[in-house]
Amino acid sequence: MAKTDDDRRPKYQRIADSLREAIQSGEYGPGDRLPGENELMATHGVARMTARQALSVLRDEGVAEARKGAGVFVRAFRPLRRRGIQRLSQQQWGSGRSIWSADIENRALEVDQVSVSEEAAPDHVSAVLKLGDEDTVCVRRRRFVLDGKPVMFATSYLPTSLVAGSAITQEDTGPGGTYARLAELGYKPVHFREEIRSRMPAKDEASQLSVSAGTPVILICRTAFADEGRPVEINEMTLDAASYVLEYDFDA
Repeated sequence: MAKTDDDRRPKYQRIADSLREAIQSGEYGPGDRLPGENELMATHGVARMTARQALSVLRDEGVAEARKGAGVFVRAFRPLRRRGIQRLSQQQWGSGRSIWSADIENRALEVDQVSVSEEAAPDHVSAVLKLGDEDTVCVRRRRFVLDGKPVMFATSYLPTSLVAGSAITQEDTGPGGTYARLAELGYKPVHFREEIRSRMPAKDEASQLSVSAGTPVILICRTAFADEGRPVEINEMTLDAASYVLEYDFDA
């Protein structure tokens, strides 16, 4: 009898698939401990390395997480639904609300790392912001932690000539954030462009987001434009792909 495609897959992959199906069916819920290596070895008649590889697949996918000395557990973190259009509306930041409030509902968000500096602009930033050779940028770096889990870090670049002396150069930009302050300076964002890519994380990115090397990251580069198409900010964001659902809701 010919082997099926399922039969041809490595044993560790088949075990990982069966565990994933059990998670999706509710047999194992968020926070539940998955069968350990010894149990998988006995149940499936496989070597320890095969059992370990099966659990590694689920960890790399962001479905499960290892707890030192305790085992491997179904990831309890509920993915964040990022509402890509609603969060950037003027109604949001123009009324003093954070753009994050469109996404997080009543969940706990913390910005646990913030730095602001004046720097020479990287070439790609200088080109988009249409800066001169001697022009510098205000650089804002932040890491965002939701429900105790790092989910994103972001670096924003704004022309120093636009924002010097404003709250944008401070760690706390105030109600409505950077876009509300730009509006007060006469550079209200009227248009946004986001470019999205995905790849595996670099070592420092995996460390920043507390993810395994096998969990992809989402890269979002957003450019904010004021009147007459003037670019006023570039924001480069790196997201833990397992922590996000990207939602775009718009009329036809």
